[in-house]
Amino acid sequence: MGERSHQRTDTRLLVGAVGVSALGDFLLWIPLTLHLQEATGSGLAVAALMICLWLPIVVLAPVAGLIVDRTDARLVLIVASLAQAVVAASLALVLDSEAAILALAGVLGVGFALAQPAEFALAPVVAGERDLTKVNGYVETARYAGMTAGPVVGGALAAAGGTEVAMIVNAATFGLLALAAMMLRVRRPPAIAGDGPDRARDGVVFLFRDRTLALVMGAVFTSLLFFSASITAEVFFLKEDLDVGDVVYGLLFSGWTIGMVLGALVVSRRIAQRALATAAIVAVGVQGIGLGLPTAWLAVGFCGAMWFVGGVGHGTKNVLARTLIQERVPDRLHGRAFAAYNGMRNGAELFALAGGGVLVAAIGARSTLALAGVVPLAVALAVLALHLRASASRAADSPARA
Repeated sequence: MGERSHQRTDTRLLVGAVGVSALGDFLLWIPLTLHLQEATGSGLAVAALMICLWLPIVVLAPVAGLIVDRTDARLVLIVASLAQAVVAASLALVLDSEAAILALAGVLGVGFALAQPAEFALAPVVAGERDLTKVNGYVETARYAGMTAGPVVGGALAAAGGTEVAMIVNAATFGLLALAAMMLRVRRPPAIAGDGPDRARDGVVFLFRDRTLALVMGAVFTSLLFFSASITAEVFFLKEDLDVGDVVYGLLFSGWTIGMVLGALVVSRRIAQRALATAAIVAVGVQGIGLGLPTAWLAVGFCGAMWFVGGVGHGTKNVLARTLIQERVPDRLHGRAFAAYNGMRNGAELFALAGGGVLVAAIGARSTLALAGVVPLAVALAVLALHLRASASRAADSPARA
């Protein structure tokens, strides 16, 4: 009874830590984006901030994952969070220097590169013998809650007390994250190397050496190259093609977020373990349908309904992808595998954000959004066919081998 109580407490701590972490991310970049835009009037400065924050996650993925696997993941999370708290507080003192802001943002990016795979690697340890998909659903929901509240709180802090106040509050969120990690009872000790050399690239190698993971990851990453292009197009599509006001604009985005929560908390846990890969690929297609179909019929209500459906697919896909990696990748490679997954995901999103701006300028927001939905749907259908064919082939071979 005591052990189960400790597991529940650790789950709450980890889930809370992920939510606070997501909130802190937006408390950081929303006020800093507003500050740089006002201080410099340069889109390049804002773009440089995004690159400094997120590029280390891509570039340092192999090394960061290896550090998490070779060290106590809880200790990595504590040290990274405390360091980020110091750096975030320092930002409040250098807001008159664009170069200093970008330099410190790069250091924070290194912290993200380490903290995120540490959080991921701790999830299976915290879950213990319980349903890992269920725990991942809680984790993803906390992340969505932080992502939803972050822009509102960050914008309000920047408006009410200035960017300095926002940076201090952001530093406090890193401190809370470190405190939550300190309170965890579970430990994930350094992994014991398997046969052969223990390499930084082993995580990404395993992701694509396992046929099932390779198909799911291929669908996720290829679709992201187009999904994320929608971020640039959405505001123009809603404001110009659908002619919505600010309130409806916010409600439509809320519909997507509510769908994500439903997918993470309800739909994902109803998927049988043997069907995780199939359901993850289907969820990619559902996300594409929800994103692209509103461009075929310009009606606000239809758009809201479809975005809700797309959000359900989005939340389901994220939980199932996490669970598949945790269950199919050996424990000793969890840090490297998730660092690779996170790095490639962020790399795809950075590429798509840049490409989205080009597409909107070239073919318009409506066509860009249609492309961002149709291509991922086509990819999902193709990958699903390959996966089902491979599953049928394995099932046919099993009796023969027996």
